[in-house]
Amino acid sequence: MAILLYRLGRLSFRRRGRVVALWLLLLALLGGGAAVFSGPTTSKFSIPGTESQKAMDALSREFPQAGGATGSIVVAAPEGEKLTPAAVAPVTEEAAKVPGVLAAVDPFVSKAVSQDGRYALVQVQFDGVVDDITDAQREAFSEAGASAEGLRVEHGGEIMRGVPEIGSTEVIGVAVAALVLVLTFGSLVAAGMTLLNALIGVGAGMAGLFALSSTVELTSTAPILALMLGLAVGIDYALFITSRYRHYLAEGMDGEEAAGRATGTAGSAVVFAGATVVIALAGLAVAGVPFLTVMGLAAAATVALAVLVSLTLLPAVLGFAGVRVLPRKQRAPGGTPAAPAGAGFGFRWGRTVARLRIPVLVIGVVGLGALALPVQDMRLALPDAGTEAVGSPNREAYDLTTEGFGEGFNGRLVAVVSGDSAQATKAAAGETAALIQDTGGVLAVAAPQMNEKGTTALLAVIPETGPTAAATEETVHEIRDRVAGVTGASVALTGATAVGIDVSEKLADALPVYLLLVVGLSVLLLALVFRSLLVPLKAALGFLLTIGATFGITVTIFQEGRLADLVGLDTPGPLVSFLPILLIGILFGLAMDYEVFLVSRMREDFVHGADAREAVVSGVGHNGRVVTAAAVIMTAVFGGFVLMHDPIIKSIGFALAIGVLIDAFVVRMALVPALMHLLGRAAWWLPRPVDRVLPDLDIEGERLHREIPVQQKPAELVKT
Repeated sequence: MAILLYRLGRLSFRRRGRVVALWLLLLALLGGGAAVFSGPTTSKFSIPGTESQKAMDALSREFPQAGGATGSIVVAAPEGEKLTPAAVAPVTEEAAKVPGVLAAVDPFVSKAVSQDGRYALVQVQFDGVVDDITDAQREAFSEAGASAEGLRVEHGGEIMRGVPEIGSTEVIGVAVAALVLVLTFGSLVAAGMTLLNALIGVGAGMAGLFALSSTVELTSTAPILALMLGLAVGIDYALFITSRYRHYLAEGMDGEEAAGRATGTAGSAVVFAGATVVIALAGLAVAGVPFLTVMGLAAAATVALAVLVSLTLLPAVLGFAGVRVLPRKQRAPGGTPAAPAGAGFGFRWGRTVARLRIPVLVIGVVGLGALALPVQDMRLALPDAGTEAVGSPNREAYDLTTEGFGEGFNGRLVAVVSGDSAQATKAAAGETAALIQDTGGVLAVAAPQMNEKGTTALLAVIPETGPTAAATEETVHEIRDRVAGVTGASVALTGATAVGIDVSEKLADALPVYLLLVVGLSVLLLALVFRSLLVPLKAALGFLLTIGATFGITVTIFQEGRLADLVGLDTPGPLVSFLPILLIGILFGLAMDYEVFLVSRMREDFVHGADAREAVVSGVGHNGRVVTAAAVIMTAVFGGFVLMHDPIIKSIGFALAIGVLIDAFVVRMALVPALMHLLGRAAWWLPRPVDRVLPDLDIEGERLHREIPVQQKPAELVKT
């Protein structure tokens, strides 16, 4: 592996003009494809095969007029006054004239008026699904009722759901990353080159993703997640290889040889670190959730592209940069030499951790365990309008509905009764309505609505509690249990609330299987890389501490609401249902990045003859600065997404940022060297039968050093 990448690095360096031209051409082609073939994203979160989704599919076939998108208009009279049919009529009439609207129901006909007469709900049914609603339709819908003087009119429903957009907040993360790179390298050229390399990679990845969006259904979260990860790992991988390149230049190698060896050694670590991330993200497919599979594969493709860019484009760009990647004092012949081996904060930290290894292990494990305690109270749900930003149209409509009718009106359920004949369906619908009405937690059940054939009936069910309340989940399960015995027709419960509950339960069931799969595969991969049993096990256990503490902190802030103001969270609530499994996949990959970056240098020094404990200090000393810089950069990139208003993106960005901080600074920079020093030579123990079976991947470059000895030239570092 190391020799192959060494040759690739030298080739890219030598043919740098052609390599850069090819990447720019690819970027242009992908950009053109994105401009021509880009399609809309979807805000739907559903899982085929669940009861709620089967019912929705049946509605589309048997009751098409009820299968389209819906909206709601909440009308409120001034305090102390009551609404009249004449006052609300203009709102209903204007809503009915919106393009694509099948019907707007008069609240006085549907009896959707509050008991005090002050509030009314106008239900609006569209003929198309929510993803087909255009911006012009939304705009027209939001203006319905503008002529109603003296009344408060708010517009909500699924068609008003906000779609997260890539905006200026991400620039903050990139700016912080640039500052960290300048401080780390001491060179504007090195920092700018590293950042540019990552931006080209993420640009190509995002363009390719949008080019496929017309044929692959992308959720609105998928492109942002791909951007988040692609940018973070792109900078980190370029940082790691560039740091090794500078190290070799400082040792006196010429530019081409330094680029080849940096790609062969640090590049090998990047390949396996990237492979771990890709495995973790692609493994999301085991959950059997289509939207999550697409999110994982999209992010995995972006990470894979970041690895490819780092191995080919980066050596080429290094060729153009020349000695300017070094600090100014080290560029000229006879300039200030690099710091001697064994000097610097990284080595001092490594020795300190080695000396205090027992206290470090005890404090670290106990502290992270304490932070994980809130996990036992974690609740999952799909976000509803009640968690959107205060002041957004959907949130205003949600709050006004709750004020006038109660929170249950925001979480309506739909019972779908399907029979072979009109008579059987009608009888089953009546029986179903009676059973649901007697269920605890149900506020009201509307009269059945029949399709034209009379073989499908809809019953609107209003729970007493809101969409994400634990009591609503219990009500849904109780309703399903009670109607299971209805004869003569099949009964299924659906609606946005039921869909959310089904998705959350499906993901919760898949979580242990996914965790076991990802950890197991990564342990095998790390065993191949480091030829050790204890190092992979240590890495996996360290990750479990990271994920527990990250979940605990996220639950404390986003679910329980403590310190919520610090992240700009308006309304705490259950964590978004796919956050845990997504967080495990991403954080595990990133955690193994740091493990590979840090321990690969320990392994490299060990196989080259260093004492096992000296190798630990050397690994922390040489690569600790790179790992901490990479962690700060990732935290900055992820933290930039915390500033977005969308609660899903905000929670993902926060959890990733805090997880990276914990894993890099507590687990990898403290617990790992402490445990490695405690284990000593035993850390690299591998049973002989296993040693004979495992292939030698040579990530540390031992074969490279043996078969291609270093040839240093006193000539210029780089010839341009």
